[in-house]
Amino acid sequence: MRIAVVTEEFAPAFGGVREQVQHFAREARRLGHVVKVVTGDVRGAPRPDGEDDVIRIGASRQVLRGGVVTRVTGGPGAGAAVREVLARERFDVVHVHSPLTPVLPLLALHHATGPVVGTFHAHARPGLVLRVARRMAQRYLDRLDAVVAASRACLGRIEGRFRGEVRIVPTGVDVDRFARGRRMPRYDDGKLNVLWIARAEKRNGLALMLSAFQRAWRQIDARLLVVGDGPALGRIRAAVPSDLEEDVVFAGRIDDERPDWYATADVVCAPAQSASGGITLLEAMAAGKPVLASDVAGYRDVLQHGREGELVAASDEGAWARALVRLSREPVRAAAYGERGRMTVQRHAWPVVTRELIGIYRMIGAAG
Repeated sequence: MRIAVVTEEFAPAFGGVREQVQHFAREARRLGHVVKVVTGDVRGAPRPDGEDDVIRIGASRQVLRGGVVTRVTGGPGAGAAVREVLARERFDVVHVHSPLTPVLPLLALHHATGPVVGTFHAHARPGLVLRVARRMAQRYLDRLDAVVAASRACLGRIEGRFRGEVRIVPTGVDVDRFARGRRMPRYDDGKLNVLWIARAEKRNGLALMLSAFQRAWRQIDARLLVVGDGPALGRIRAAVPSDLEEDVVFAGRIDDERPDWYATADVVCAPAQSASGGITLLEAMAAGKPVLASDVAGYRDVLQHGREGELVAASDEGAWARALVRLSREPVRAAAYGERGRMTVQRHAWPVVTRELIGIYRMIGAAG
């Protein structure tokens, strides 16, 4: 089967969509399929390995939209380039990530002539033009032969507006990679290592995490590990009280060594304030770590309260602090959460998720 995966978010950018695309493409190729990633061209950026299977179009620029850093491809010839690529490559199916996001996803929907699948992610919201132009947005939605989302919450207000079948497919995770992490000796000193790992954007709850950690820190010997960058990082870092500074580590953006940070954690916290596909939860489970996560719709589809971890009221600093103290004082409970997480995450392994997606392609008539 010849598969096109169209996305604005791809290397050298970091993020969940990029990783989802990379891992799916790798696993689908292993199964014998041809996968081409169609994305924007980040001018001046070094080319990652494996670029033979990447088709770059136009000029990709970073923009801040609704407090979220994302990418948009521009250039007067972008539409013609997408049309030419789709005609030349003769794909059996076109899989578009964040279908209502300008520019490449919309162009792919407009020019595709065969079966089309769209995946909606937690952060994907229609742009202002499409929110206003409801009829225009509906025409693009009607072009989808199948709709994929990690959870119903990812669909938001557009649920029920699809002509094609809606399928909930779990977010994929590289289980083996995160199971191989090694605990970092410099943080192995008996303190409870609390890991927050995400982009520092308002929706991901870093400010709440810092406040909750400070409350717990007054009762237990703990350290907060902050992994990630983002627009809110400087402001939050400046707000750390002087007496807390030694126990709050800002590691910045980490990619290759990310499994080691999970291995070093004693508990992983995901205080996102809105729906999500839950990739942080799954990576933590693959590492065998207990998880504290916001009690929001996207996370409820991933974590069962009292099994792999605990769901905590999203904006209740006190509840987060109490949960941290409780896990610190009940290591047997924390270990049990971690072991159950290892079992749960197996159904999110990429071989399982990829086969489900290939099944959807065949269901809507893709050849191969």
